[in-house]
Amino acid sequence: MKLFEYESKSLAQNLGINTPRGGLASTPDEARDIHKRIGGEVVVKAQVLVAGRGKAGGIKFGSKPDETRDRASEILSMTIKGERVKKVLVEQKLAIKKELFGSIVLDRVNKCQTVLASDQGGIDIEEVASKNPEKILRHRLDPVFGMRGFDARQVALKLGYGGQRLNALTDLLSNLYRLSVIYDAELVESNPLVETSDGKFVAADLRVIVDDNSLFRHPEFQERSKEASAEVTPLEAKARENGLAFVELDGDIGIMGNGAGLVMATLDMVNHYGGKPANFCDVGGGADAEHVATALQIIQGDQKVHKIFINILAGITRCDEVAKGIVEVKKVVGLKKPLVVRMQGTNFDEGKKILDSAGITTLEKMDEAARLVTSPKVA
Repeated sequence: MKLFEYESKSLAQNLGINTPRGGLASTPDEARDIHKRIGGEVVVKAQVLVAGRGKAGGIKFGSKPDETRDRASEILSMTIKGERVKKVLVEQKLAIKKELFGSIVLDRVNKCQTVLASDQGGIDIEEVASKNPEKILRHRLDPVFGMRGFDARQVALKLGYGGQRLNALTDLLSNLYRLSVIYDAELVESNPLVETSDGKFVAADLRVIVDDNSLFRHPEFQERSKEASAEVTPLEAKARENGLAFVELDGDIGIMGNGAGLVMATLDMVNHYGGKPANFCDVGGGADAEHVATALQIIQGDQKVHKIFINILAGITRCDEVAKGIVEVKKVVGLKKPLVVRMQGTNFDEGKKILDSAGITTLEKMDEAARLVTSPKVA
């Protein structure tokens, strides 16, 4: 889950990370009042969860409060990459000496967190990595001990700092790492990470992406994770409201399974036989009839879904509960799309009897079911 910049900076401030003084505004007048409070020149920044807001005109400057009000009005009327701007962050304009890039990223290949840093901040880091890869410093962290003092210090040294500035940058990098651990972040990124003319380091911009699987530990983000946005489709938001792990894809075969590994294998097998999955839907372990029924209704409510494949390998989950959920949907709203069901495991016989009585065929082999759902026979 992506956090807004103002949310990320609020977390950072609690950990002692320097960020520009400012405030959040929902109206032009609020933006003007914030400017009056902080004084000087300010920057007005659109709060959206998509990249490229600067190039889209979502970042503007104001030298006087009335000018800031006008700039805020312009930004609040914008839609950037399909996301309407509802709030702006008004912050002091920094006296910039140098712009850096600093990031703590989850490195899945090397099974650790990695520090990415560069003295070329403020521009697309992908462009720097492509044209000048030697400018990107990569420092892997021990997966057990994480970032120790000498790790942060080594990164700061390689960026060319010494003395008090070395200590200041070391502290900031250490705190970025603390933020990533406390909030289970897949990414914590400051670009630009600004060195000011008075020798301080300030996270002028800050991005944080929280691992969705950790949201149960962060109740402050759970409600917003269910909202539709440029990052979360209305269908995904509805599924999250009902406790489902759900991702929309671009195919036409709806997929439901229990367990992320099984669902991924199902997607691969459907693709192997020439089909295109329309979604990833994991009802989880121990799903009851109501949970299964809700998932099935969400999937068949997707207009692009032409047929549905339910693949259950029951352990904690029981086949009879899955069957009851399917039959409940058939009774209440009807099965609106052709359905292929494969079940195996706990209470299989009971589940098969329930589906047989409802006129729904049950297959036992995953390979056979995947072939069937992708064939012209099911249309």
